[in-house]
Amino acid sequence: MPTHRSTSDSHEMMIVSDNPIKSIEIGKRSIGPGHPVYVVAELSANHRQDFNEAVSLIHAAKESGADAVKVQTYTPGTLTIDCDLPLFRHGKGSLWQDRTLFDLYQEAYMPWDWQPKLQKQASDLGIDFFSTAYDMSSVDFLEKMDVPAFKVSSFELVDIPLIKRIARTGKPMILSTGMATLAEIEEAVETTKNVGANDICLLKCVSAYPSPLEAMNLNTIAHMVGHFSLPCGLSDHSMGYLSSVAAVPLGACMIEKHFTISRKNDSADSAFSMEPSEFKSMVEQIRLVEKSLGKVHYGVIDAEAESFTFRRSLFVVKDILKGELLTSDNVRSIRPGHGLHPKYIDDVIGRRAAKTIRKGTPLTWEMVDIL
Repeated sequence: MPTHRSTSDSHEMMIVSDNPIKSIEIGKRSIGPGHPVYVVAELSANHRQDFNEAVSLIHAAKESGADAVKVQTYTPGTLTIDCDLPLFRHGKGSLWQDRTLFDLYQEAYMPWDWQPKLQKQASDLGIDFFSTAYDMSSVDFLEKMDVPAFKVSSFELVDIPLIKRIARTGKPMILSTGMATLAEIEEAVETTKNVGANDICLLKCVSAYPSPLEAMNLNTIAHMVGHFSLPCGLSDHSMGYLSSVAAVPLGACMIEKHFTISRKNDSADSAFSMEPSEFKSMVEQIRLVEKSLGKVHYGVIDAEAESFTFRRSLFVVKDILKGELLTSDNVRSIRPGHGLHPKYIDDVIGRRAAKTIRKGTPLTWEMVDIL
C-alpha cells in the first residue's frame, strides 16, 4: 500500500569530474572550487614611483576587500634594451603610442628595495603580497623575500626557461594566458609539472589595455577548467567589473584587477585601473554571486519550507458519506499539499469512502476503502 504522503528526499552534491581540481594554497587561503574567490589588486605602475603612494595602495586594497596585492619585479634592462628603433616602440592605437619600451618601463617599474618593506606592510594588514617575476634575477630576489606565490605574465608565458626556474621554487604559480594558443598553455603547464610543481592557477586574460567587452570570451574559463583540471580565473583589463563578476559562475576562482587610488593620478596603467570604491563594489558583487551560486542541490531547502506546504495534493472538496463513491466531483488535486500525492488520483477515483469525510479534508489512504 502506498504511504500516507509521498515526498522527495533532499539531495546535495558537488559535481566531481574524472579529474578533480586540486586547490592551491597562497598564504592562509585555499584557492579552487568550493572556496571563496581570491581577489587580487594589481598595483602595476600605479605607485608612480612614490613609496608612500605604494603604501597607500596596499591599505586601500585591504579596505576595498582584496585578498592580496601583487606587484611587478623588473627593471627596464631586464625586460628590453634601450633602443629607439620602430620595433621597440608601441604602435598606433596603443595607450602608449610612440613610446619606447625602455622609456615606458623606466617610468613604470617599482624599485626592488621597496618590495620587502611593502611586503611587511601587507603582512601587518593581513593581506597576501606576491609579484610577477620577469627574469631569473627577479626570481632569485623574490625567493629571498619568500613570497607565497609567483605570477607569470601573459608576455612571459612562452619563456619556457623562466617557467622552469620559477617552478623549481616549489611555490604556487599563477600563469596568465593572454594571446596564448591552447598548445602554448599546454606547453607551459606541462613544463611546470615536469619540474615537479603542480600548484598552478591559470588566468584567462586579454592583453589589450583596456580590453573591450566583446573581446573577453569569458566562456574560455569554463573550457580551461575542464581541459586542464586546474583552478582558473581572470586577469581582467576591461573597464568596470562586469567581466570579473560574470567570470565567477563560469568557474573563476581568482580575479585580478589593476588598482589605483585615482584614475586622475596619471601613470602608465591608471587609465584602465579600478579605483577603491569600484574595487569594493566589485568584491561585494562577487561575494553576492558566490552566495547565489551555492552548490548543486535538489529538494526542499529551509527557505522553501513555508512554500512547500502549498504544493498540490488530493483533497475532499465536497462532503462524502461512508460508502459513497469517490469521484472527480468530490475529490480533486488542489493546494495545499497535506493530502495524498496527485499521482494517486486514478487509484482512488471509483473507490468508496471508508468513513464519512468532510469537505476540506486532506485525503489519506485510511479514508479509502481498498477492498
